[in-house]
Amino acid sequence: MKKLAVDVWSDIACPWCYVGKRRLEAALARFPHRDAVDVTWRAFELDPSAPRERDPGVTYAERLAKKYGSSVTEAEARLLSMTDVAKADGLTFRFDRVRSGNTFDAHRVLHLAAERGVQDAVKERFLLAYMTEGEPIGDPGTLVRLAAEAGLDAADVRATLASDAHAAAVRADEDEARRLGITGVPFFVLGGRYAVSGAQPADLLLEALTQAWAELVARPVAFAEGAACGPDGCP
Repeated sequence: MKKLAVDVWSDIACPWCYVGKRRLEAALARFPHRDAVDVTWRAFELDPSAPRERDPGVTYAERLAKKYGSSVTEAEARLLSMTDVAKADGLTFRFDRVRSGNTFDAHRVLHLAAERGVQDAVKERFLLAYMTEGEPIGDPGTLVRLAAEAGLDAADVRATLASDAHAAAVRADEDEARRLGITGVPFFVLGGRYAVSGAQPADLLLEALTQAWAELVARPVAFAEGAACGPDGCP
C-alpha cells in the first residue's frame, strides 16, 4: 500500500501543539486514505535550557508576562483565551496546574515509543499529563509512569532515561527543524514536500492532506521521453 508520511515537529510544553494534534486527528478522521497515512512526532524544544522543573512558586501567567513584557493580568487573559480555544477542540487546559520543565527526556522516550509502535499513545499521554493533570514533565519517575500507562515497558523507559539512548535522534530532529527553517510549533510536513505551520483548522489540514495525496501518492507515473526498455522490462 502506498503511504503518505506526515512529520510533525512539536513540544510537550506547547499548548498549541496539543490543539494541533486534535485538529490533525479531526482532519484524518475525514480523510478517505487515513489508513495510508503515517504520522511521526518529531522533537522540538521550546526552551532547551529549562531546568527539570521550574520554580513552582512562579505561576504560568507570571512566567508568560515576564517573557512577553506584559502585565500578569494581560497574561491571564491570554491564557483564558487559549483555554477557550482548547475547549472548542475538546481539550481541557489547566494552566493553574502546569509544572513547566525540560522536555528533552520526554522526547527521548517518544523516540523509544516510535520504535515500539506506540508513539502516538505516549505523545497523547504526555500532553494530557502536562496540560491538564499538572504532572512534572521533566521528572524521570513521572515519565516512566506515564509512558507505562500508554503502553511502553517501564523497565525499557528506565533504561532509556538512565542512558543517552535516543539523544542523538532528538538532536537530529532539532537539526532538521533548523534546516527547514522551523522556528515555531506545531509544524507539519506532508510527504517531505508540503508544509503547514501552526495549529491550523482541521479543514485546512484536510486540504493539505488531499493535495499531498494527489500530488505525491495518487498521481500516475509519467513516462519520460527517450526512456529505453531492457531485458528486464521498461522503467
